[in-house]
Amino acid sequence: MKLKVSFKHLDHTPALDQKIHEKSERFSKYFDGNVSVNWVCWTDDNGQWAEIKLYGPSFEFFAKASSDNLYKCLDLVCDKLEKQVEKKKSKMRNRINYHNNESPKYIQIRMQEKYEEEVSFKEYFEKIA
Repeated sequence: MKLKVSFKHLDHTPALDQKIHEKSERFSKYFDGNVSVNWVCWTDDNGQWAEIKLYGPSFEFFAKASSDNLYKCLDLVCDKLEKQVEKKKSKMRNRINYHNNESPKYIQIRMQEKYEEEVSFKEYFEKIA
């Protein structure tokens, strides 16, 4: 995991740096390590801001949050980004499972069930007639 941190109108402190590293490690469980994380933290008249961009070979995620406290802001932005990643991962899991239904074995089972239904309908109609 590649990590880049930049600050605007803020002093870089070791405690803040450690908090950012801890928050970035939350995303390592979702990806194999082929990830780049860019943090930007700044302050203005409206309060403290944090922005995170997560890049990979086939994805890009972005989240931005504001608060009166920078540490609270880091928590908010990580929660937002984690929701995005979870949603994308669940969509991929559902998509993979959906395509597994088209495997040859599944098609064979489905054809067998269809055949058995047809036979049972024929037997039923023969009894009625």
